[in-house]
Amino acid sequence: MKLSKQFPVNALRVFEAVARHNGFTRAAEELGMTQTAVSYQIKLLEDNLGTLLFLRTSRQISLTEAGERLLPKTREGFELLREAVALARHEVSEVLEIHSTPTFASHWLARHLGSFQLQHPGIAVRLLRTGGRQRDFVRESGDVGIHIGNEPVPGLICHPILKLSYAPMLSPALAASIGGVREPADLIKLPRMSSDKTWWADWFRAAGVVSPLPRSTGLDAQGALDLQAGAAIAGHAMAFLSPFYVSDDLAAGRLIQPFDLLLGDDQIYWLVYPPSRRTMPKVKAFHQWLIASLPPLELNGVNTS
Repeated sequence: MKLSKQFPVNALRVFEAVARHNGFTRAAEELGMTQTAVSYQIKLLEDNLGTLLFLRTSRQISLTEAGERLLPKTREGFELLREAVALARHEVSEVLEIHSTPTFASHWLARHLGSFQLQHPGIAVRLLRTGGRQRDFVRESGDVGIHIGNEPVPGLICHPILKLSYAPMLSPALAASIGGVREPADLIKLPRMSSDKTWWADWFRAAGVVSPLPRSTGLDAQGALDLQAGAAIAGHAMAFLSPFYVSDDLAAGRLIQPFDLLLGDDQIYWLVYPPSRRTMPKVKAFHQWLIASLPPLELNGVNTS
């Protein structure tokens, strides 16, 4: 017996749309169906499975436990079908949707994506910044994401791509205000930006300086690279920055890094995507380009490039 005769395949497509939009009305608009027809398809699927997939109230719907179990594989199945159709059509132009953390997006990725598109002219790129929220690929659109964390994301394919190190940086004018910076202890004389981490104490300890920490200016822009770098370039205070993100400012002399001593943390940048996209040529191409373009990554002494 054919699958279409024994299982409501079309109802699965309706189920995926309703779950993604979290409602019957928008799903009906996307599918070109009436809301009544959408409701019928969901009931057909629920009758076939012998369980409810949505909890319905007067104002909203939500997935049941059975619906939560069904959705990921359903989404993956339709992604694989779309990929198969695209390959069958030999499509030469497609879109790669990238969701990235704001700092990585604006201070590295956006500046270098041109080289990716020169290498892959058949792939258009759509870059979106995600803020601090991890993308939910089950419910939302997107091909790949850039995630920061010390562990892989459960349920997603995760490739470590970058690990940053940090050091004190300051403007040449601020260094000149004390006659120059020649040894780590000289930095004690200068104001620093405050931090909710122990970067400053850890760095001075590693540099062999036991004096009290430099006075804090009260400026606190932890996690906001633009504000930290801007305050340092303006000469207001020293900032703890990553050479990776401010390489242009260092090269132009707007900032100086007086000492080679760097500190790292346990945070790793990951390229993440759902298993349904693991064979997509555009995803493979983007991963290979990242590995070739970013500094070599070492985790526990093992080079992962």
